[in-house]
Amino acid sequence: MFRYHFPSGARPCKPLLAGAVLLASIPAAAQTSPHGVLPPVTVDAPTQQRATTRPPQRAAARTARASRVRNPAPVAPVASDQGQGRRGALAVLSAQQALAEINQTPGGVALVPAEAYRNSTVANTIKDILDYVPGVFAQPKWGDDTRLSIRGSGLSRNFHLRGVQLYMDGIPMNTADGYGDFQEIDPTAYKYVEVYKGGNALQFGANSLGGAINFVMPTGRDPFPNGVSADIGAFGFKRLQANAGGANGPWDGFVTASTQASDGFRNHSSGSSTRVSGNVGYQFSPDAETRFYFNANEVRQRIPGTVTKASALSDPEAAAPANVINDQQRNIDTVRLANKTTIRFEDTKVEFGVFGVDRHLMHPIFQWLDYSYKDYGGFAKVTDDRYIGGFRNRLVAGVNVLNGSIDNQQFANIGGQKGALLSSSIDRSKNTSLYIEDSFYFLPNVAAIGGTQFLYATRNRQDRFLSDGNQSGATEFRLWSPKAGLLWNIDPTWQAYANISRSAEVPSFGESSSGAGGTPVIPFTSIRPQIATTYEIGTRMKRPDYAWEITAYRANIRDELQCIFGNAVGTCNVTNADRTIHQGIEAGAGAAIFRGIFNNGPAPDKIWLNLAYTLNDFRFDNDPNYRNNILPGAPRHYLRAELLYKSPTGFYFGPNIEWVPQSYFVDNANTLKTEPYALVGLKAGFDNGGPVSAYIEGRNLANKAYISSASIINQATATSPLFEPGNGRAVYAGMKYRW
Repeated sequence: MFRYHFPSGARPCKPLLAGAVLLASIPAAAQTSPHGVLPPVTVDAPTQQRATTRPPQRAAARTARASRVRNPAPVAPVASDQGQGRRGALAVLSAQQALAEINQTPGGVALVPAEAYRNSTVANTIKDILDYVPGVFAQPKWGDDTRLSIRGSGLSRNFHLRGVQLYMDGIPMNTADGYGDFQEIDPTAYKYVEVYKGGNALQFGANSLGGAINFVMPTGRDPFPNGVSADIGAFGFKRLQANAGGANGPWDGFVTASTQASDGFRNHSSGSSTRVSGNVGYQFSPDAETRFYFNANEVRQRIPGTVTKASALSDPEAAAPANVINDQQRNIDTVRLANKTTIRFEDTKVEFGVFGVDRHLMHPIFQWLDYSYKDYGGFAKVTDDRYIGGFRNRLVAGVNVLNGSIDNQQFANIGGQKGALLSSSIDRSKNTSLYIEDSFYFLPNVAAIGGTQFLYATRNRQDRFLSDGNQSGATEFRLWSPKAGLLWNIDPTWQAYANISRSAEVPSFGESSSGAGGTPVIPFTSIRPQIATTYEIGTRMKRPDYAWEITAYRANIRDELQCIFGNAVGTCNVTNADRTIHQGIEAGAGAAIFRGIFNNGPAPDKIWLNLAYTLNDFRFDNDPNYRNNILPGAPRHYLRAELLYKSPTGFYFGPNIEWVPQSYFVDNANTLKTEPYALVGLKAGFDNGGPVSAYIEGRNLANKAYISSASIINQATATSPLFEPGNGRAVYAGMKYRW
């Protein structure tokens, strides 16, 4: 994944295009950076640098120790985003420090700085953040909701999110029983986003097929902590956003807020949201800091629903009639509070904290769902990076506790109003995970990596609505997930890696929710955890004027959580498939293919080619019902590409394309497909790294009718209402001022 800040004065480079195999993850910061040069990247990061106020005798002792080590791997310089003479926050890494940290992972990872998308797109959904990360398939459904899959995770989950762990500054966002919501994500609020695919999220304590995504906020110690922005666009979209921050001695603080509203492209898809996030930190010393986090969201969103394939392509603005009649919505109120304390010793960093979340879901759909969530927990993590007998060794170990309860009530939905109570329960979840990962550099530039995670989880349902029988029950899981790998730093800008990892996913309560029309229910106590063993190999390089990565993986999965009961209402219950295979290629490249077109000075103008390509091959493995059918829900090929002219003055413009060249199945029986599509876009703007930036962006300029997302069932017919149309032609514009 290639997202950068760009220094000036790079060396000239002849036109270059990586081989066709290395289609790739766009260096998206090249879109918005004033210079358009890729810096060298740290691939062997030492422990985080101490502040300049470190006592000189401690610094000298550390230097003396370092001079005795044998041939440490070279480290390429990276620029600081903390500002000249500014002491950074201890608990929150800068983008450059985070990039150095994430590059110590022997597998598919990505870091997306806000500059890659925030100033050059409308940045309205998680798709805008992750669009150029290979291996990620993110497609909007309606409003802020998105169907997200990484390496085929959660393909059958057509509501909420499963298979990917979401974090905000390292603090869990998912509920205690495992599901996540995208409505709580504010793309305007973060300074960078980290993506750990699959087992590469072990050092986060995450353990799922899709891995983990961590959204990181700025602090008051970052440059440009104050700002205001405004965006407007198609379908009545409008948004105002503002942030403020600063530091005073040991104190610093940052707060950001946004409010937006949209009429929506489809009928019955209007929505609005207000989000506030922030943090306050106090540094006891250069090596000790505590930081308090807060986050609040109010989301009101109507749901247009799924329609037939014919309706989606011939009348894409139409809503499902039942959604209109029952005024289907998803409304969420959330308050999240957390504290994280960081203490740094000579070679060791210790982090620990606590968090609590109060979430209320008001969700009239086939029934009127009224869920109140109370989640709480704590975490502790130790990172030790030192030389032992002349060999570098990096150890990460920790524990996570995530517990919670759901006050679950479901009523009849009478025209969008609550009717009679139909079910009620208290659902309690407890999760404790312990993890350890060690990277031992047996050669100065080659590390052997091993680790494991142990998860103890319980699920307990207390049924309070007994007129239809007692659905109470409890389950308990004890799961080990080992990992082993190699990381080879070929030079300071080029790496190769390989790993084998296991992941284990415990089912959530939502997987056994009752459906409409008397859909049979498999009790949650009968659902087994999903276990996957993933093999991965790849390489990545980042150099001035070009960068690329390519990763190949194969996951052998046992008991994959699959949607069953082929009704056509968009809800599903889940059972375990026998054996399935997820394999694919994640490839990315970015290059300055031309330079000096109109300006051949020391900072010439350039034309950047940016590509992100994903190959998906997901299938059943000799299943008794579906034999070797293709798993539905994701395209075999997905390509995102952009050609961008970038002037050293900060002006940029260029076309882009999103291409799904083949249709994909939407049912396990492989009887019904979507349609292929290609969407053409264009954007232009100004961003020279200073206080003012502006953009205008056109999407789907040909007004192509296409299917953006689909629900998954066992066996579909031509009239199954499973499809959600994508947006039509749209134009957005925005401006930001910061200081």
